[in-house]
Amino acid sequence: MSLIKSALDFRTFVDTLRQREDLVDVKTAVDPILEVAAIVRRVYEKRLPAPLFHVLKGAMPGARILGAPAGMLSSKRKAYSRLALHFGMPETTSPQELVEKIRSAVKAKPIEPIVVDTGPVKENIWVGEAVDLTKFPVPLLHQADGGRYFGTYGFHVVQSPDGSWDSWGIGRMMLNGRNSLTGPAISTQHIGIVREMWTLQGKPTPWAMVLGAPPAALAVAGMPLPKGVSESGYIGALLGQGLEVVKAETNNLMVPANAEIVLEGEISLTERAIEGPMGEYHGYQHHQGSMQPIFHVHAVTFRNSPILPICVAGLPPEENHTIWGTMISAQLLEVCQQAGLPVDMVWCSYEAATCWAVLSVEIGALVKMNTTADEFVSKVSEVVFGSHAGYLIPKLILVSNDIDVTNIDEVVWGLATRYHPYFDHYSLPDVREFPMVPYLNADDKQRGAGGKAIINCLFPEQFKGEMRATTASFKHSYPDTVVNQVLDRWKDYGFADN
Repeated sequence: MSLIKSALDFRTFVDTLRQREDLVDVKTAVDPILEVAAIVRRVYEKRLPAPLFHVLKGAMPGARILGAPAGMLSSKRKAYSRLALHFGMPETTSPQELVEKIRSAVKAKPIEPIVVDTGPVKENIWVGEAVDLTKFPVPLLHQADGGRYFGTYGFHVVQSPDGSWDSWGIGRMMLNGRNSLTGPAISTQHIGIVREMWTLQGKPTPWAMVLGAPPAALAVAGMPLPKGVSESGYIGALLGQGLEVVKAETNNLMVPANAEIVLEGEISLTERAIEGPMGEYHGYQHHQGSMQPIFHVHAVTFRNSPILPICVAGLPPEENHTIWGTMISAQLLEVCQQAGLPVDMVWCSYEAATCWAVLSVEIGALVKMNTTADEFVSKVSEVVFGSHAGYLIPKLILVSNDIDVTNIDEVVWGLATRYHPYFDHYSLPDVREFPMVPYLNADDKQRGAGGKAIINCLFPEQFKGEMRATTASFKHSYPDTVVNQVLDRWKDYGFADN
């Protein structure tokens, strides 16, 4: 089965998971109210195959739910395989290969979508009074959530009033009734910026949400591209061919023609409703909701037997970390290298719930800068935190590239043994901050700053190209001949594999 086709069509993606035995078809009747989400949370935490629920209590016949669409696997060799399939990449793809694939799309010439007259998403069409979102298996994800969430693994589609910018961005949507939803439209995120453009014209914002999207489209929607840059062309750049799109029923927005479900309508100019609380991607269950805009749904189009993918946010790793964190990592690496920083890898450790990014510093290039720790940290802060991707990440950890930043054990070891709590901690109280960071206090949120920091795990000698000690490990403590001999004879020693 074509890996590229799996990245371009959600239904093929699901079939590929089944073929790989990375999917469990759950035929037992389950309840979308908490039971589905509880199963999915256990799947994340045990790193099990993705569950596809076929029989959902209270939902229209045929409607299904897919959980953990980008969850991690327990196999070390194939840990990232479900995520890699979003990009049309093999099961054994590494984090470094994922980041390079994403960066290649950023550097390539965009391939614009292909407009078609119709597609599978038009197999069923509800318009106006026919719209009833409660017929879908909309899940309650955590017992303390303020409502049921229709959109947890989909993306918003909005367009600037002049038509020059199509923004596809990941967002969440809570059910607000049979034909409306509510959710964040944060002013510093692209959906909020586009909405403000329409608001200045005194008009509601034309809007759509895509669920069961082509996996590559969902991933690209999580890419923190600069303001004004349309995501749709980067899907083509990523996969080498344009994505098929079709016009929405009630507005001029273009949506993927083979999506599972598309909601369309408008974001109200003035109406608001309580959204949440919701168990969040930082791993915490909040206890109070907040007033957010109402999204009126004027039409729904969907495939026969539609599949609603869900992310059950909470302790990592789940899709907020595997998709969003990976896309941020790639964008931050591009930002650093474009600015000439000696950084050869960036990784948002999934375990840190996108609260930090680890920057791997190439020491030879660092030495050529003839700089100090203070000067280097200042430059990193200016470059990274001045970018849209860096705005989303509150903490940076700087390590030399003898540490594999994708290996959390090595990162923790470096943090514990190389970071001096007096000399190497740089608090940045005046740098703008993403408001969803959980440790921010009320004053931080009001000021829009206060939570940024850089932790320097580079020894002082490394700025001169020296190292106070070498690493004692299998990789570093033996000649290559011995290392290769041990690897070649590993099974002879009686071990299962290497």
